[in-house]
Amino acid sequence: MDRPITAGQLKDKSLFQDSDGSAVPAKSVCHICSKLKIFLGALAFSFFAKGLSGSYMKSMSSQIERRFEISSSIVGIIDGSFEIGNLMVMVLVSYLGPRVHRPKVIAVGCLIMSLGAFLSVMPQFLMGRYNYERITVTVDNSTILLELCSQKCKCLWPAGCEKTTNSYLWLFVLMGNLLRGIGEAPVMPLGVSYIDDFSKEENSAFYIGMFGPTLGFLLGSFCASLWVDVGVVDIGKRLINPKDTRWVGAWWLGLLICGAVNFIASLPFWFLPYSLPKEGENENLKITSTVMSKQLFSVFSRVYSIYLSIADFFPALKKLFGNPIFLVYIFLTILQYNSLVGLITYETKFMEQQFNVSVARAIFLIGVILLPITILGMFLGGFLIKKFKLHITEMAKFACITFIVAYLLNLLYFMCSCEVLQVAGLTAPYSGFHLSSPKTSFMASCNTDCSCKLDQWDPVCGDNGITYMTACFAGCKSSTGMGKNMVFHNCSCVEGRGHGLGNSSAVLGQCQRESCTKAFPYFLALQTACAFILALGGTPTYMIMFRSVSPDLKSFAVGIETLGGRVLGGLPAPIYFGALIDKTCLKWGTKNCGGSGSCRVYDTKTFRNVYLGLIAGLRAGCCLLYIVLSVLIMKRFKPDGKEMTNIKNTEGSTSKEPDTANRKEILPGARTSEESEETCM
Repeated sequence: MDRPITAGQLKDKSLFQDSDGSAVPAKSVCHICSKLKIFLGALAFSFFAKGLSGSYMKSMSSQIERRFEISSSIVGIIDGSFEIGNLMVMVLVSYLGPRVHRPKVIAVGCLIMSLGAFLSVMPQFLMGRYNYERITVTVDNSTILLELCSQKCKCLWPAGCEKTTNSYLWLFVLMGNLLRGIGEAPVMPLGVSYIDDFSKEENSAFYIGMFGPTLGFLLGSFCASLWVDVGVVDIGKRLINPKDTRWVGAWWLGLLICGAVNFIASLPFWFLPYSLPKEGENENLKITSTVMSKQLFSVFSRVYSIYLSIADFFPALKKLFGNPIFLVYIFLTILQYNSLVGLITYETKFMEQQFNVSVARAIFLIGVILLPITILGMFLGGFLIKKFKLHITEMAKFACITFIVAYLLNLLYFMCSCEVLQVAGLTAPYSGFHLSSPKTSFMASCNTDCSCKLDQWDPVCGDNGITYMTACFAGCKSSTGMGKNMVFHNCSCVEGRGHGLGNSSAVLGQCQRESCTKAFPYFLALQTACAFILALGGTPTYMIMFRSVSPDLKSFAVGIETLGGRVLGGLPAPIYFGALIDKTCLKWGTKNCGGSGSCRVYDTKTFRNVYLGLIAGLRAGCCLLYIVLSVLIMKRFKPDGKEMTNIKNTEGSTSKEPDTANRKEILPGARTSEESEETCM
């Protein structure tokens, strides 16, 4: 039996006083402190690792689309597979959380994320080198002659080509993304519950983890600027640049890095104990010889614990959906998820097609400008709630006003337009010629005798500023120079300045659109302002849910909100956004062995209207729901009303009891604390 610590023992720096007066060795205290810090550091690094992987995969969507020659809708399915994997195991993880060794389960999750990243890389080593579409060239002793505008031209597929070899290798990426979703499921709920049980330092892990998405986009930008077969193919022989729609960056290289980072993140968790003594208040540690039973405060665990009890589940569900404020909030969340996921998934493609910006540069700008400004807006929103102690009615007004202002700015996107890429036979007629017929619009009288293949895409830019699908469609008879400096001559379909029709030349690559380059800075500034204002009102919006439901249903409400957003927003949005974007394609690429590949040319005007129109339409619905939500809140929570008095009494009585619903319950980027340091995606 421990005896009370004496005055002499207090002078001994090797001993600490426990709450019951007994002496505790300082070595034990330091040992426990070190394990707490190890867990916090390991959890912060795991948050960083999963953020790095997630944002990197988002940034590589266009590269994956081109490498596997698939449509945007299939890319959307690959993107949604992460959500499927996450939802598959979330129930099990949340329910078993209190009964398992949480650090080791987190370690397994990090290993599964690592395995998913490595699995996604496999096609790179199974597909061989990337061969992009290009025209047939024959070399003679002195010059390079291009016999395209000739009946003798025969363009054959590479020898030994097998159509079925690479057809479904994108399934490796899909399965890898699915595994990433499965592996990420335990990291947040189990890590948060472990912190909640044993430590007060809850914020540092989240703050450090927020650097992950930013560095993920920066890594994506770097890899997108490298050729897919970096280190294998001679760079000097490559005839395209990162702005070309056939360009594929080293998408696999970043996945190797992400896999390694996730593997390293798993290592510390293997050496952490099942449980630790609770870190006491006022910097004192209470050391006990037995492990006290702990209640798991993970959001999803409490949601699904209610679910497992049918008798409790349906009454709670009825009570939640009988709350009109919560019901409107759920619909609002679903629409916001749809607009946000669709925006992020295809943003780099939109920038590339609309403003002639390389994918690498688009990814870089998102990583260094848009993400940091969004994080700043989320923290500032939480700070304003804490600083001015905003009432729920004030938060509703603030969130509604900021969203409407951001929506009005969003409508200005339509003004940041630029000219459509002029492609002969697709978006522009041939110089001096009428299109022969709608079905064969690629052909004109100047190239009808050239035997051009309709399924080829190796664009050239004529002296007249018009892009042609290949030098053959421009009617070019010969060429001089080598590599990127190749120039095509005697082009019968090109009428240049100072030259008659047929006496002009063309160069490799699409024609540049100068007006688009000038409009891009305005678009980026507008998008930055819109992202900041949306993030500013995001935190107050998230707090509305916690203030509008009874304390015992807060966790259940969060679970319903998260599941609704993911199932009805995170899963379908990339698919239907991608399918509608595919409808705007004017020219599909051709795989090495035949068959339709990824899109080479979009109708940029229609693309802009579809992409921005979908986002604007979804956010218009959000505006209406924000107004309805604000009206309902102002009616229910009147400053002197009975409802407000009851809520305050409920919160007051709840706050006096430990381990109750006002205790901090943490979600990705959100907390239920009244100090409101939450963030909201």
